[in-house]
Amino acid sequence: MSVCIAAAGKTLMLAASLFTLSWEHSVEKIAWQEDWLATPAGLHALQARVKGSGAGMDPPEGSVLHDGWWRWKPSIPPLPRLVLAASGATASGWTVCAEGRCVEVGADAAEPVVIEPCRKP
Repeated sequence: MSVCIAAAGKTLMLAASLFTLSWEHSVEKIAWQEDWLATPAGLHALQARVKGSGAGMDPPEGSVLHDGWWRWKPSIPPLPRLVLAASGATASGWTVCAEGRCVEVGADAAEPVVIEPCRKP
């Protein structure tokens, strides 16, 4: 299943079902990454990791520190989509990577960025 990203009035399709969403916390300047899998049932959060803690970024109970990253498996049900604010007020947007290809979205003030499994017309 492919992943569709709607941002700035355009839709980009990534021909991959597994993707990583990453960003830098706007206050703490700490890296955050999440691995997602797109399926017909929605987006499944496979793993989250953060390079430190602070300002609401504390890793949850059960997290494991590995290679400098706190890692855990989020316990949330599949989501139909991710909606990311694009305020333009932070230093950067989000980076979405799949199969070695990365795109940055949401760096400028615009409509929210929507990431979801692509639906057949």
